[in-house]
Amino acid sequence: MNYNYIEAIYMNNIYDLIIIGSGPGGLSAGIYSGRAKLKTLIIEKKTFGGQILNTGVIANYPGALEEDTGASLANRMLEQCKKFGAELVKDEVLDLDLQNDIKTIKCKNSIYKTKAIIIATGSKHKKLNIDREDEFLGKGLSYCAICDGHLFEDLDVYVAGGGESAVKESLYLSKFAKKVTILSKYDKLKCSEYIKEKCTNTKNIQVINNAKVTQLLGEDILNGIKITDLKINKEIIFEAGEDGIIGLFVFVGLTPQTDLFKGLLNLDEKGYIKTNEKMETNIKGVYAVGDCRVKDLRQVITASNDGAIAAINVEKYIG
Repeated sequence: MNYNYIEAIYMNNIYDLIIIGSGPGGLSAGIYSGRAKLKTLIIEKKTFGGQILNTGVIANYPGALEEDTGASLANRMLEQCKKFGAELVKDEVLDLDLQNDIKTIKCKNSIYKTKAIIIATGSKHKKLNIDREDEFLGKGLSYCAICDGHLFEDLDVYVAGGGESAVKESLYLSKFAKKVTILSKYDKLKCSEYIKEKCTNTKNIQVINNAKVTQLLGEDILNGIKITDLKINKEIIFEAGEDGIIGLFVFVGLTPQTDLFKGLLNLDEKGYIKTNEKMETNIKGVYAVGDCRVKDLRQVITASNDGAIAAINVEKYIG
């Protein structure tokens, strides 16, 4: 038996780098690792592009084109990954063995082996955690403006949330809706001055501060929203007009997609992965980038920055 031949086949089936997740952090890492001639695989469970696909307006990413959307920017990143030779596969990671020099990733459809891993699993939208929230999903309630905004053309739309993402998504929804009402639990919007000014100058957007959504109303579809004015503790109901339906888009924060790594990697109290400035985790050869790691600012540019740093350090690690 030719053991050298068998070993050669085995080594050829091992990736230099596997990236789990395909948001800006994962795609940036794929661009850098592919260009460095590392044998790279990007595994994505759902849709290539990640959370950025839900962003209607991209205005603060350097080099963004006029009227750029999250989807258009993600597609250009994806094409760059392909150009530099990164492989892409749709699969769901079920388990990992990270302790050896050659890491094993067990997925639904296959098992992959790699010398290094970059985790770019991102985060997901938090829910309001009120009655009937799941019931009305797809029947007036959504967590994705770019996915569902066109369904509410010339209708009244409400946005639960008062942060940067809520205001950006409201700007996107204003292109379709008759009127967009932002329901913010804060005293004022918590977003950049540029986005706030854009919101103020959009005629069909109004902001109600100190507002918390407490109840969803309707039979088969959402046709009413009950809120509480937190300042005066008064309940207010917004009802649909003649069309009988209103839209509610929820943007109240994010939860890291890191359940898979509990007990394997060091996480903070919120579940974000701890890394150093090189994006290294507590396990040699395993890195984390983007919205799933501990950081002060979660933006497209910071995720892309993380991905580039991690890929360069993977190249150094592999030698």
